Amino acid sequence: MTVKNLTTPDLGGAADLTVIELLVKPGDTIAKDTPIVTLESDKATMEVPATEAGVIKDIKVKVGDHVSTGTVLMTVEAEGGEQQKPADKKPATPKAAKSAEKPAKKAEKKTEPVEEETEDKNVLTGTVQSTSDVHAGPGVRQLARELGVDLGSLSGTGPKSRILKEDVQTFVKTKLSQIQTSGALQTTAMPPAPVIDFSKFGSTRIEALSRIKKISGKNLQRNWMMIPHVTQFGEADITILEDFRQQQKADMEKQNVRLTPLVFIMKAVVASLKAFPQMNASLDATGENLIIKNYYNIGVAVDTPDGLVVPVIRDVDKKGLMDLAKELAEVSEKARSKQLTPADMQGGCFSISSLGGIGGTAFTPIINAPEVAILGISKSSYKPVYENGAFVPRLMLPLSLSYDHRVIDGAAGARFIVHLSHMLSDIRNLLL
Repeated sequence: MTVKNLTTPDLGGAADLTVIELLVKPGDTIAKDTPIVTLESDKATMEVPATEAGVIKDIKVKVGDHVSTGTVLMTVEAEGGEQQKPADKKPATPKAAKSAEKPAKKAEKKTEPVEEETEDKNVLTGTVQSTSDVHAGPGVRQLARELGVDLGSLSGTGPKSRILKEDVQTFVKTKLSQIQTSGALQTTAMPPAPVIDFSKFGSTRIEALSRIKKISGKNLQRNWMMIPHVTQFGEADITILEDFRQQQKADMEKQNVRLTPLVFIMKAVVASLKAFPQMNASLDATGENLIIKNYYNIGVAVDTPDGLVVPVIRDVDKKGLMDLAKELAEVSEKARSKQLTPADMQGGCFSISSLGGIGGTAFTPIINAPEVAILGISKSSYKPVYENGAFVPRLMLPLSLSYDHRVIDGAAGARFIVHLSHMLSDIRNLLL
């Protein structure tokens, strides 16, 4: 029998994932790809499949533990081959490998700095960020750890975008300056809410929020308080679009493709982002420069039993309607089955939150920082529209555009939603 390790796979460089459920126990016989644990990040939950078939020998983690890429979760006895050496004696990194022949205590001491180089704890935010793919030297990494700086958020000024000590120092000075200038705001913080014993008014029960709701709640509160939101409302006449969608619906279903209105909206949004590039941007760390993005990754809010998640569909401008429809269905299913990884929710330029399948006439979506705008979609309905001397029924889609007023003024926000409505009014506009 061969003893093999089952480890946390590469989840887009994610660190500090929480073990929330053990799906197997010692002695269980498993097949390859059998889910063994459920992990949760700050935005999603995911099941980790086994990479080997066999019998579970030992479980190395427990519920509540925090793991990262490469962490040994459990061991499995598989048939064939020689028995693998115990995990704690096998060098995990090249640096540890050099000292493998030395006493165990010395080897352990040498592996500690290696772990620190791949995971930095941000003192200001309390988050752990992976820096294994950052172009920076050991001295710069040590300085960043000491100052609590996430190297992943820096742009290097050295050769080949290498991050220098000066880049770290400049970043810290900028952050300190922002804290000093916002000091007046700290003194006007709202008082804490009163603690109320609701049970004296009637029967109550306690229901814990999911970890996703706890984390997303903090992010939403921060975004709402730190970003000056303005919401522009509008309507798009999608009568022609819906006629075309219904004509294609039967053929698409034969190919197991569900062509939803959201697919057309995503393409129309990209067309409008190209016309208004400041909407496809983010503010830099100083708040004085706008980073314009030349790619079009659209985040789509998905409602799940554990809370709202926003997976990202990449390169929407380069994909056809059928490809987008397939990918949207796949990523939505991954979200509901807890299969999303942190990488699936990174790199978004603009988000869409659609409540059209539920109802309502309008709402004010909260911007998903560091993006500068988000589009809300409500339920479409037929309305009488006056055309050529008579009222005719037209299918109207309510639009709610929230944008960062530091970046986008009211006129630009209104022009964007008018342009978007025009693109949706006739799908032939998407071909121009």
